[in-house]
Amino acid sequence: MSKLFEKTIINGMALENRFVRSATWEGMATEDGAVTPRLIDCMVALAEGGVGLIISGHTYVHRAGQAGPWQLGAYSDNLVPGLTDMAAAVHDNGGKIVLQLAHAGFFANAKLSGQTPFAVSDVEGLAKSPRAELTTADIEEIVAAYAAAAARAKTAGFDGVQIHAAHGYLLSQFLSPAFNRRTDDFGGSVENRARSFLAVVDAVQNSVGPDYPVLVKMNCGDFIDNGLTLDDAVAVAKMLVEAGIDAIEVSGGVLTSRKLSPSRMGIHNQDREAYFQKEAAAIKEATGVPLILVGGNRSFDVAERLVNEGTADYISMCRPLIREPDLINRWKSGDRTRATCLSDNQCFGPAMAGEGIYCVTERKEQQK
Repeated sequence: MSKLFEKTIINGMALENRFVRSATWEGMATEDGAVTPRLIDCMVALAEGGVGLIISGHTYVHRAGQAGPWQLGAYSDNLVPGLTDMAAAVHDNGGKIVLQLAHAGFFANAKLSGQTPFAVSDVEGLAKSPRAELTTADIEEIVAAYAAAAARAKTAGFDGVQIHAAHGYLLSQFLSPAFNRRTDDFGGSVENRARSFLAVVDAVQNSVGPDYPVLVKMNCGDFIDNGLTLDDAVAVAKMLVEAGIDAIEVSGGVLTSRKLSPSRMGIHNQDREAYFQKEAAAIKEATGVPLILVGGNRSFDVAERLVNEGTADYISMCRPLIREPDLINRWKSGDRTRATCLSDNQCFGPAMAGEGIYCVTERKEQQK
């Protein structure tokens, strides 16, 4: 049997295989971030499709941290009943699910939140609209918001949480010299830039207890001028291991990285797949922590090689599972042909239009 279908455990969370559905903005929540039946159906399809671990879409922990429309929220106790229904539906269909906790920071949408977005530091030229530089009190409030959201996830029955510190969102902004020009204890050295991230990890761990899985998602590099480097990413990963983190999902790029963004286009052959694999190998070698690799994974053979050679412990996918939520069951059945995802990023269009995310290419093919 392929190692990809081995059973594994992350801090007591038993997983049926090594395939992970990476956090995907579905655009299916209500305007205030509540779970909808359509979002539950999306999660159920992934569980039925054989995904070992589902990571929810990025879920905002604070009203000022909302990134986009119809985004899932965990900022209020009022949202717990819907989250409970979603977790239960996944479990009823044999799946496991963790809630990804996020704050958009600089990239928050003021029109949706009604609040001025926070910036780690006031960097001239980055924004065309107002940003409020975070005070120490603001940072403490946001750290507490992460902890409260994690407690809600546990109450709702999620199998764990993942702290989002990638793609240029708030905690990623703290780590990045391109966004972080602070001169206080939260800026300058990589240790200082990681301070708020580690504070969030500590607060979340204290909130949920030692036997509850706490994962993180972080960049291996920002791929922008003066952005986070691999050397600093390795240093941060070592700090996370010392803090007792249970697993790290390695990604890269920010919303302004263009061709080097987290969701790259044109992945037409195996040479273009797993585009963070070299960086992931460096982080894995330096830390030994369970590593989840996302970014252009399309072929079973490539995924198997990455696990067999020890580059990654888990293979994470986003866009392929939009088109084929049953991809893992297909591969398990013996059909190991490549995922049919074309990596054209058209799937994000319907979500922005309020229709929820789906594969536009597949829909067009079905309508012929």
